[in-house]
Amino acid sequence: MSWIVLVVAGMFETMWATALAQEDWWRRPPVLAAFVIGSVISLGGLSYALRSVPVGTGYAVWVGVGAITTVAYGIVAFGEPATVARIACVGLILAGIIGLKLVS
Repeated sequence: MSWIVLVVAGMFETMWATALAQEDWWRRPPVLAAFVIGSVISLGGLSYALRSVPVGTGYAVWVGVGAITTVAYGIVAFGEPATVARIACVGLILAGIIGLKLVS
């Protein structure tokens, strides 16, 4: 269960990270709400998962999942380039996450 919570928490990292990227995010109530909700769910989930997942592994997985989903969201929502190099790098992050899960 902790691993599922950890992955979901990492996905919510995308919510607050993309809110931060918005201009004047702190003055726009919907964007500010997205930042607060995403932060609370993401950090709360990380905190819960770290009760049973080793801290180094858990943090690395949380950041990695957040990075992957943020890159994917940037490609879909903001038209960021989906180059072969970017996709390959995301694949390396994913391989690292899977590797950490397998050895933990």
